[in-house]
Amino acid sequence: MDPYTLDPDLLRAFVLIAEGSSFTRAATQVGRTQSAVSMQIKRLEEVLGQQVLSRGKGGGVELTPHGQYLLTRARQILSLNDEVLATFREPRIAGTVCLGSPDDYALAYLPPILQRFAETHPAVQVNVTCLPSEELMKRIEAGKLDLTLVSDGHAPGWATVPLWRGPLVWVTSTRHAPHRQDPLPLALADRSPFLARAEDCEWAGAAMRALEKAGRRYRIAYTSASQIGTQAPVLAGLAVTVATLSWLPEGLRPMRAEEGLPPLPEFGILMVKARQPHQPVTDALAAHIEESFRALGGERVAA
Repeated sequence: MDPYTLDPDLLRAFVLIAEGSSFTRAATQVGRTQSAVSMQIKRLEEVLGQQVLSRGKGGGVELTPHGQYLLTRARQILSLNDEVLATFREPRIAGTVCLGSPDDYALAYLPPILQRFAETHPAVQVNVTCLPSEELMKRIEAGKLDLTLVSDGHAPGWATVPLWRGPLVWVTSTRHAPHRQDPLPLALADRSPFLARAEDCEWAGAAMRALEKAGRRYRIAYTSASQIGTQAPVLAGLAVTVATLSWLPEGLRPMRAEEGLPPLPEFGILMVKARQPHQPVTDALAAHIEESFRALGGERVAA
C-alpha cells in the first residue's frame, strides 16, 4: 500500500466502527471477521502515524482526538468515492419516488438511510410523507405513494417486506422522575383527525392496556401528533412516553424493568410497495431500505 494514500476500504471500516462503537458490528456490515477489521484499523493508523480509536469503558470503542478529526473527512471522502463509482459503474437512475413513513420511524431510521441513498443515487428526488400507518395505506392504495413503511398488521392483502421487530420501552427523563408519580402522567400520540381516539394509535393503546392490566393508575397528560411532540414534556420531566430503542434524543432514557412499569409488547416495521410504482426508482430505494435495516446491529430484523 502506498504510505501516502488513504485506502477507501480502510476509511469505510473506520467510519462503521466509529458510528456503531463496535468492531463486531462493523465486521458484520462489511462481511468480514472481527480480526480482519482490526487489521484494517491497524493499517490505517500505520498510514496516518496516529491512533484513531481506543477502547472505552465497558468494552466499547471511542474516538481519539485524531479520530474525531478524521471521521468528518472520511465521510466526505467516501461520499465522493461512492458517487463517482455509482455514476460510472451503474446505469444512471433518475426520477422521483414518493416514500411514506410514520413519524416515529422517520426520526429513528430515515436520516442515515436517505443520506446514503442520496450519495449513491444523486439524480433521484425522494418525497417523504409522514402520517399514521392507516393513512399511509390509504395513500398507497390511491397511488399517491410508491413505497411506505407501516407498523405490522396494517397491510392485509398486500405483499410486504418485514424490516424490523423489537420491543417498545417506557421512556423517561434522565434528570427527572415523572415515572414515580401516581397516577402516572403519560405523553402519547394523538393522530387526530386520522384516528378517532388516542388509544387507536398502536403505541398509545399498548401503553394503556399494559398499565390497566397491571392495575397501575395513569392519566393522559399530553398528546401530540408527532414523536417530538410527545418527547418534549418527557424532557421537561412532566410525563413518560413509549418508543423503540432505536433512537432517543439526549435527555431521555429507557426505563429498567425494576422501576416498576409493566412490560410492553413487540412491534414490527413492514415495507409496502405500490402496485404500480415508479420503476426502477422505487426498486432502487426499496432495495436500499431493506439492506439498511439488515445492517442494523443490536436490533432484530423481522423474520
